[in-house]
Amino acid sequence: MKLYEKEILIPLKKDHENLLEYFSNCLSHNLDGEIPIRFVVTEADNKNYHCELGILSETDKFNSSIFEFKKRPYENTEKFNVVLIIPTGINAELGGHAGDAGALSRLIASTCDTLITHPNVVNASDINELTENTLYVEGSILSRLMMGTIGLQKVRSNRLEVILNDHEDNYFTEQAINSVSAARATLGIDAEVTILKNRFKMKSKYSSSGRATGTVENLEPLFNILSKKNNYDAIALSSVIELDPKIRNEYFSSNIVNPWGGIEAILTHAISYLLDIPTAHSPIEESREMDNLNYGVVDPRKAAEVVSTTNLHCILKGLHKSPKIITNQNLINQSNISAKDINCLIIPDKCIGLPTLAALQQRIPVIAVKENKNLMKNNLEDLPWSKDQLICVENYQEAVGAIYALKSGTSIESVRRPLQYTKFLNSNI
Repeated sequence: MKLYEKEILIPLKKDHENLLEYFSNCLSHNLDGEIPIRFVVTEADNKNYHCELGILSETDKFNSSIFEFKKRPYENTEKFNVVLIIPTGINAELGGHAGDAGALSRLIASTCDTLITHPNVVNASDINELTENTLYVEGSILSRLMMGTIGLQKVRSNRLEVILNDHEDNYFTEQAINSVSAARATLGIDAEVTILKNRFKMKSKYSSSGRATGTVENLEPLFNILSKKNNYDAIALSSVIELDPKIRNEYFSSNIVNPWGGIEAILTHAISYLLDIPTAHSPIEESREMDNLNYGVVDPRKAAEVVSTTNLHCILKGLHKSPKIITNQNLINQSNISAKDINCLIIPDKCIGLPTLAALQQRIPVIAVKENKNLMKNNLEDLPWSKDQLICVENYQEAVGAIYALKSGTSIESVRRPLQYTKFLNSNI
C-alpha cells in the first residue's frame, strides 16, 4: 500500500455549479484503481482547475467516495457551532507552522457553543491548548462531517493505541514511551504502546504549487496491526519523516512551507477514512545530531518545534477526547453534531477543498480571512454563493465580529456605513 499525490487539470466549469459532482465525475476518468483520500484546488485560471489529489494505491480497501454528499435537512439554530480550518501545508501566515493558530482557536471557541477544528490548528509539538468546548477532528473526518455523510458523538475519553515506528536509535523510542507515560500521569489518558518493527516509510516533498506533500510506503504492517486489535478508540502515530537537512535548516531560518504537515495529513486522512477512527501523527527526530541542533532564537510561530524531542504530547491531548465517528445513516442526525448543526465555517481566503465546496452546497455561511495569506490562487467570489453566504473579512478580529453578527441574526451591512438605500421593485401583477 502506498500514499502519494497526483496533480490533475480539470476543465473549468463556467458557472461553477455542483462542483462536487463535477469533480467526482471528472476524476473517475483519471484514476485507475487508485482511491482518492484528499482533494484541493490550488488554482482556478481561465481554462482549468489545478487540482492536487491524495491517492491510496495498491489496496482493495475502499469505503464510500470522498465526494459523496448528503444535503442537510435543515440548520439547527438551538446552538451556534463553528468549524475553523487552516489547511495543512499551504504556508498560511497564521496557522501554517507549529500550532501557531492555538491562540486563535481559543479566541474563536469563546464565541460559540462548540468549535470543531483539526490538528494543524492546535498541534504545537509538546503544546496543545485546545479548550473544553473544542472538538479535535482529523481532516478527512471534518470533510465528511461537512459533506453530511457522518456525525460526531462527543466522548468522555478515548483509549489510545499509540503506534511507534521502531527507531534506529532506541533513545527516541524510550523518549516517546516517556511522553505517553507523562500524558497518562498528567492528562489521565488511557493508552497502550505498540512498537512497529516493520516500519512504514514517510518522505516529505513539495508539489509544483509549493504545497507540502510526500509519499508513504509499506503501510500493510500498520493496517495489519490495527486490524488485529479492537480495544482502542483513537490512533496516535509517531515516526521519522525523511527530509533533506538543507530544507530543515531553511525552514527554521526563512519562510518556506512547513515540510512535515502535508505528508502527515495524507497519512491520517487515509487511516481515518478507511477505519473510521480518529487518527493523528507526530514526527520524531531522525537522529540525536538533529535533535541537538541549535537554531538560536527562532520565529515564534516555529518555536514549539525546537523545544521538543518527540512532538507527541499535542496529539495525545487532542485524541484524548476526539469525538466518535457515526456512520450509520439512521443515527447521523441524532448524533451530537452533524452537518445540520454547523452554523459557520472559517477559512483563509483563496482556499478551496472539500469543506469549502460542502459549505457552498449546504448553504453554510463561510467567513474568508484575507490577512491569512497562503499559497492558494483561487477567487472565492467566483463560486455561486447564495446571498450573503460568503463573508470576506480582513482579519480574524473582524471574523469574530462576523460570528457574533451571524449568531445574533444581525445583517452585517446594517452595522456598516454607508448604508445603501433599500432596493424595491414595482410589480404589475
